[in-house]
Amino acid sequence: MHWAAVILAGSLEIFGVINMKRLAMKKWDAALYLILSFGVSFMLLSYAMTELPMGTAYAVWTGIGTVGAALVGMFIYGEAREWKRLVCIALILSSAVGLKLIS
Repeated sequence: MHWAAVILAGSLEIFGVINMKRLAMKKWDAALYLILSFGVSFMLLSYAMTELPMGTAYAVWTGIGTVGAALVGMFIYGEAREWKRLVCIALILSSAVGLKLIS
């Protein structure tokens, strides 16, 4: 259950970043979604840390958010899809998976 909380928290982090971009585009409803998604994300991460090692939970949460935001930027907002970026994304993802496997 705690790992599910970390995964959901990371997904909400991606949603929060999307709304941060929407807020920058002057879509004011995004402010509410941003606050709610980050708030719930932090609560879920806090819950997950009651059972999981802090460093591992935080690294996986951050990895999900980072990889998700980078992919959303590439596929929705037209950011560069260079092989170097994809390699770095793969490194982040493999590091998060590695931390989960050794915990």
